[in-house]
Amino acid sequence: MADLTTDFLGIKSPNPFWLASAPPTDKEYNVRRAFEAGWGGVVWKTLGSEGPPVVNVNGPRYGAIWGADRRLLGLNNIELITDRPLETNLEEIARVKADYPDRAMIVSLMVPCDEDSWKAILPRVAETGADGIELNFGCPHGMSERGMGAAVGQVPEYVEMVTRWCKTYYDKPVIVKLTPNIADIRGPARAAKNGGADAVSLINTINSITAVNLDSMSPEPMIDGRGTHGGYCGPAVKPIALNMVAEIARDPATRGLPISGIGGVTTWRDAAEFMALGAGNVQVCTAAMTYGFKIVQEMISGLSQWMDEKGYASTGDIVGRAVPNVTDWQYLNLNHITKARINQDLCIKCGRCYAACEDTSHQAISMSPDRVFEVMDDECVACNLCVNVCPVDDCITMEVLQPGQVDERTGKVVEEAYANWTTHPNNPMAKAAE
Repeated sequence: MADLTTDFLGIKSPNPFWLASAPPTDKEYNVRRAFEAGWGGVVWKTLGSEGPPVVNVNGPRYGAIWGADRRLLGLNNIELITDRPLETNLEEIARVKADYPDRAMIVSLMVPCDEDSWKAILPRVAETGADGIELNFGCPHGMSERGMGAAVGQVPEYVEMVTRWCKTYYDKPVIVKLTPNIADIRGPARAAKNGGADAVSLINTINSITAVNLDSMSPEPMIDGRGTHGGYCGPAVKPIALNMVAEIARDPATRGLPISGIGGVTTWRDAAEFMALGAGNVQVCTAAMTYGFKIVQEMISGLSQWMDEKGYASTGDIVGRAVPNVTDWQYLNLNHITKARINQDLCIKCGRCYAACEDTSHQAISMSPDRVFEVMDDECVACNLCVNVCPVDDCITMEVLQPGQVDERTGKVVEEAYANWTTHPNNPMAKAAE
């Protein structure tokens, strides 16, 4: 059996699935239920300093985007950091950690951007016995207007400065949670590393408005006739998160910096993809809020079975394996040739591939009077739009053809797009030779 035990920054947990800092980790009751369900760790919902109390809205806090089957694709929230007293949270963290010493316990923090505020709270967190802290530099709403959250994460100089303070006054791992609401994620990641961060976690939520109520003419969720921007998460943000994780993993300035992957993790496969792109573990929120804590059991069993099938003995065997294959567009092989193929036995003759290709692509699919759809290789540019719009799994696939090969369907010889590919400027081997 594959070993799912994860060692992240010296913090061991029975599996790589942690609950992210969010409503599911707001109190002792929730976290105990999570650990009993099998979660490997939690990041306790963000704590603030003992200043003016945090007051959350007493109305809808979530907006949503659904698929056609009402499956939740994205969730927007306008909730702030914990509104429970700091001392209450700290006492609960200490109790839970004492009762579950084999689980990871990370405390998320967000206090005003001055050294004294951080210096005051860090010793109190240390007393709980928690395994580390996560600096919330990502929250895009409410707290950012107060000079915290994303307001810090969007300024690399602030990221480095606060990280350095925390490394000065706290002797356990410091994880910096990055905001995606920035042009280039590598800047804050480099700043976190320069400040001494032990790891980064990403992504935090994306600034968003999910809907507008066309009766009241107010954004949703609506509070007494008005709405505001919030943080977007869930399956819909996964592609953005994967790209940002990969950018940090392959950046020479941050290569080797441990990463905790966040953003739309719903299945074991999502987790494996994050880990293949460099994440040492993953954090989950929306999936737990959608399906409950026991969803982790499916993640654990699925990841374990896949690892057994692939021959991976431990989670460390997965981490970063896909990073060498992430490259810039200019290094893609322009002589890699594929063509779409339609399996007539599976085709239901809906015509979606034809409509998409005829109207919006390269007019490479023909339709006979009796609705038989065929790919015309001379026009097919292998964009695979037809594959993506086809409602039947594996009905349309892409066949790889080699230059010089005779295409059995057409009898034509497959020609190279660039006869001089070996010296073409896009060829990474040619660049290496130079």
